Amino acid sequence: MGTSVAVCLVFIGCCSNVVFLELLVREFPGSGNIITFTQFLFIALEGLIFESNFGRKKPAIPIRNYVFMVTMFFAVSVINNYSLNFNIAMPLHMIFRSGSLIANMILGIIILKKRYSPSKYLSIGLISFGIFICTIMSAKQVVSLPPNWGIAMLTFALLMSARMGIFQETLYKEYGKHSKEALFYNHCLPLPGFLLLLSDIYNHGVLFSQTTPVAVPVVGLSVPIMWLYLLGNTITQYVCIRGVFILTTECTSLTVTLVVTLRKFLSLIFSILYFQNPFTTWHWVGTAVVFLGTLLYTEVWNSVRAALGRPDAKEKKAA
Repeated sequence: MGTSVAVCLVFIGCCSNVVFLELLVREFPGSGNIITFTQFLFIALEGLIFESNFGRKKPAIPIRNYVFMVTMFFAVSVINNYSLNFNIAMPLHMIFRSGSLIANMILGIIILKKRYSPSKYLSIGLISFGIFICTIMSAKQVVSLPPNWGIAMLTFALLMSARMGIFQETLYKEYGKHSKEALFYNHCLPLPGFLLLLSDIYNHGVLFSQTTPVAVPVVGLSVPIMWLYLLGNTITQYVCIRGVFILTTECTSLTVTLVVTLRKFLSLIFSILYFQNPFTTWHWVGTAVVFLGTLLYTEVWNSVRAALGRPDAKEKKAA
């Protein structure tokens, strides 16, 4: 499966996912644990059947590497969702996560000793600034800073996510591309950790079951509406994360982070339009800045200049 297909999976899955996620969080702000657990369980079961052949297929990458990766992946997923329990508004939550590009670039320079061109530094700065403008303007009221624990959790998750991306990049260079295997083990191995959150997951399951029932046409059964939202969230998250894991085997960590960050930005815009929230002039400014930064990162200008220069070169040769 190619890079372009993976990018399509990321954007289609995640833009749909944000609708279900907002419907869930609006009704039950503390439902992050049951949302995360359902996603992990679904992806693990799918991988157990179709990837590991019920454990009979030997992994290409040593399990010890997956354990290290899973520890980071589980921590990031749970901390990001659990931080919502500290009354952190979604715009502020997204502002912190929009800093992933800069965090990834900084860790890449420190750990992998990477060096980037000035245009790359500028493009990352523009994209991060544009997303910051849009997210801060999406707040319906001034967002007050949450308790220090909430800020600390978001900062830790941001840095841990960037470190995980770099670790994945080095791992795939050593052992080859195994996106489906990585997807399975990253969601299967952390499942025992949810035992620590069992009480909260069970309580929200009870709350979900008490919501308004909705008739499902084909099945002919009535299902509480929050369970349907959770199902939609789980399926769309699978589509999105499958695309992300394919990208990790095809692209550098920074490029993957760029795609994921742009996905978050489009999800925000989609959410604003879908839920009919105000789209101000500042949103247009932020969108334009992100678009400019993306063009700069992908070096579209150089491609256009080269394409326009080719006819001239041919004319010179003919002369």
